[in-house]
Amino acid sequence: MSTPVPASDRPDGRPEVPTPPGGAPLRVNPARRAAATSAPVHLPIVDETSAGGLVLRAESDRPEEFSAAVLLRRNRTGRLEWCLPKGHLEGRETPQEAAIREIREETGIRGSIQAELGVIDYWFTGEDRRVHKVVHHYLLRAEGGHLTVENDPDGEAEDALWVRVDELAERLSYPNEQRLAVAALDLLVSSRNLRDALRADAFPTERPDLP
Repeated sequence: MSTPVPASDRPDGRPEVPTPPGGAPLRVNPARRAAATSAPVHLPIVDETSAGGLVLRAESDRPEEFSAAVLLRRNRTGRLEWCLPKGHLEGRETPQEAAIREIREETGIRGSIQAELGVIDYWFTGEDRRVHKVVHHYLLRAEGGHLTVENDPDGEAEDALWVRVDELAERLSYPNEQRLAVAALDLLVSSRNLRDALRADAFPTERPDLP
């Protein structure tokens, strides 16, 4: 779970609101905060569900090693962040279906789910609502495609790179996603069946250098 925002940063009478992944502080409109001191504001609560995860490929020259497709994005302050592909469920999609689609759209890689990784659950506050966000993460086997961000419908990512799983926790910007990377590595170490499944029908892809 994310770390709650200190009490001094919350309007009086508000419940604790955890910080979003990565530890970015919640931004509060000063005018709205001033109004909250004179009259309590009861914001509606909205539930949001997303899905994504790690799509892995076996390295052709080192089959005992695996790499994951990771996105590079700019946050609101302009800082470059390393993050996992993910997005909202559409229509009547299941989290599994959404994870496969989002990863394909955001990275260009087609994958199939091999294992569940975990769920990130947190809250954040907007101008007119409080959002309860749940993000389902899966471990997928890369089955085809070309690593690219050109087909991302939101156009948020600047680049996509393959990163070795044993280096992933150091690269990712969000603490909760770092923990997912550790969980993925633990699964790979402990499950020979998973390793064999990920190596099966491996497809050749380019190996761009990391910055």
